[in-house]
Amino acid sequence: MTRVFLIFPLVLIVGIALVSEFSAKAASRGLLLVANKGDQTLGIIDPDSGKQVAAVPEGGVTGHEVIASPDGRFAYVPIYGNSGVGKPGTDGTNIVAIDLDSRAVVRKLEFGRGVRPHCPLFGPKDGLLYVTTELDNAITVIDPETMKIVGSIPTGKPESHMLAITHDGRYGFTANVGSGTVSVLDMQSRKTLDVISVAPVVQLAVIDTKTRKVSSWIPLPATGYGSAPTPDGNWLVIAVSPANKVAVINLKTMKVEHTIDVPAAPQEVLVRPDGAVAYVSCDASHKVAEIQTSNWAVSRLIDAGPGADGLSWAQQK
Repeated sequence: MTRVFLIFPLVLIVGIALVSEFSAKAASRGLLLVANKGDQTLGIIDPDSGKQVAAVPEGGVTGHEVIASPDGRFAYVPIYGNSGVGKPGTDGTNIVAIDLDSRAVVRKLEFGRGVRPHCPLFGPKDGLLYVTTELDNAITVIDPETMKIVGSIPTGKPESHMLAITHDGRYGFTANVGSGTVSVLDMQSRKTLDVISVAPVVQLAVIDTKTRKVSSWIPLPATGYGSAPTPDGNWLVIAVSPANKVAVINLKTMKVEHTIDVPAAPQEVLVRPDGAVAYVSCDASHKVAEIQTSNWAVSRLIDAGPGADGLSWAQQK
């Protein structure tokens, strides 16, 4: 999947505060969720045993991303379709909610047309579910309890693929792949505030969220895909898919300090809430690489489904 990923300094700083608060409560208790594109399932992984304990069918069309509900009971999977962003293929039309106890789809939202839904996030204050809908050039706002659409936020550009939201829920930022831009969104008034031009092809750009301009660039070994910060705010872990590596960026110096070999086609990164482990899905390898942040080494490879992509952590009590 082709992606444009950028660092938003303000988003990272405030996002880390939320993760740290969660860490104190949840430590490492949870389930690792992975969207298996190849067999259209949601994989549920026990992180203690390192085993995929279930593969829940999503309904026959491919979901690329997943987000767990804040209470850890449900997983929400936007059904994107079988294509890469901006490429021909099926256009996903729905989102499914999966009960993690019964391991079954229990609710659906049908758009009634192809919108290629992607990148689900929960609003940090309002509890609503925000999902990029690429073919609408928008973010769709959903009540997760009723699975009803309650609003829409235009992005002003096509292929709005990824989304970040500030800790106070006021602002959102979308990476618009086709135009090489970032849209700045007012999440409360649900409108576009600005569109920042970045580059035709992006590796890693640092955007100052106050000036809304690119402030610097970080060279990578190859194109960067999914990324995630550590809870202490010191590191950004990013999948460098064409090179089959993971790069670890020092957020104080804004330089790559570690590179780690992983199986083919790393896609997405999830740092466990306690900060001790980073998980990296590896699309072509049916694996999730488990990386210890203490020494930045792969500690084990976890078997997942084919086309392992989106990751999420479901908090368990």
